[in-house]
Amino acid sequence: MVSAQSAQRSVWTVAQQKLDAAAQRLRLDEGMHRVLRVPKRELEVHFPVRFDDGHVEVFAGYRVHHNLNRGPATGGVRFTNDLTLDLVRANAMWNTWKAALVKIPYGGAFGGVVVNPRRLSPHEREGLTRRYATEIKPMIGPDKDIPSPDVNTGSQTMAWMMDTFSMHLGYTVAAVVVGKPLEVGGTSGRREATSRGAFRATVAAARERGIDLSGARVAIQGFGRVGSSLAETLQEAGALVVAIADDQHAVRNERGIDVTRAVAWMREHDGIADLLDTEPIEREAIFETDCAVLVSAGLQDQITGPIAERIRAAIVVEAANGPTTPEGEQVLIDRGVPVLPDILCTAGGMVLSYFEWVQDMQSFFWTDAEIHDNLDRIMDDATEGVVSMAEEQRVDLRSAATMLAVKRVADATTLRGLYP
Repeated sequence: MVSAQSAQRSVWTVAQQKLDAAAQRLRLDEGMHRVLRVPKRELEVHFPVRFDDGHVEVFAGYRVHHNLNRGPATGGVRFTNDLTLDLVRANAMWNTWKAALVKIPYGGAFGGVVVNPRRLSPHEREGLTRRYATEIKPMIGPDKDIPSPDVNTGSQTMAWMMDTFSMHLGYTVAAVVVGKPLEVGGTSGRREATSRGAFRATVAAARERGIDLSGARVAIQGFGRVGSSLAETLQEAGALVVAIADDQHAVRNERGIDVTRAVAWMREHDGIADLLDTEPIEREAIFETDCAVLVSAGLQDQITGPIAERIRAAIVVEAANGPTTPEGEQVLIDRGVPVLPDILCTAGGMVLSYFEWVQDMQSFFWTDAEIHDNLDRIMDDATEGVVSMAEEQRVDLRSAATMLAVKRVADATTLRGLYP
């Protein structure tokens, strides 16, 4: 059995291998390749937190900057038990590529704390968050690194981090983090940003394959914030959601599932099991659904080689980070099933983070229509660029997306030169 540590170490290896392949195709200068292959800086911290009963525990945390040559860094803050430095490195690199892919003037960062937040009281969670923000303070700032929410963190976490940073300086610095509540400098449109970006990419890919989403059958694996929001948008576009899976159960209705009811059921029962007007199926059976679009919006490494052999979808949409293993992707490529890569499909969240940062820096906020129009424009342009690169280089969509992003980062690094 592979340990979580070993599995996540392979994530960093895979991230570097994807860069290596892109660098080879681009005939990237060897020195530039070496620069992009490793993070610019890494911070590991260990800090105490006093629990409500008076005892003290020490936690480990990380913050990594991959590349800053296109602008300040940005990336999530994750609170999980299985967080490792290698996983943080991989996500920081992916964030560099995401930002470049959608032409946002950011570099990539990532971080978090090794902790099971469910065992913390609200007061303990606040204390841990504030201490972590204090420990990484030398690395963050509106012009250096702008953290955002990730797994087990949210708007309240970001509000605590913003307040902690501001207290150290003696005045409010709203732009130090993004993903905040509206009341303290957040922006509208955040809940649906990632799913809206994935939807725009899906529409373009479906059009390219001659698929009309109106009436198209869709299966959703992973029914959290992104998966459920994307299901709602697809249903509004006329698609028929016929199967849904959460992290433990799956259900099906060949005539179509009422997504609005499914979302309400999920909120009420914390799971999709026993959803009205559906039949239960094995969780992995969702990958065998006969459909036009399979959305993978759950955890990493869900689509392995054996699973990929069973997929009956015309398009696979990665609405989560790393849901497809390299072996699984190769099977799909060999079968002619296009995979819309995560660095494209999940970039909508980064785009919205950029919008929030811009609004905070200007102290001027946009309307919902302006946010949606700008997000759609950026995602459509990015998708068109990836498709064009894939056709020009005769490569799969992930390779095309990575090549496009790596070239932009390499160009910026070359133009800036090496200091001193």
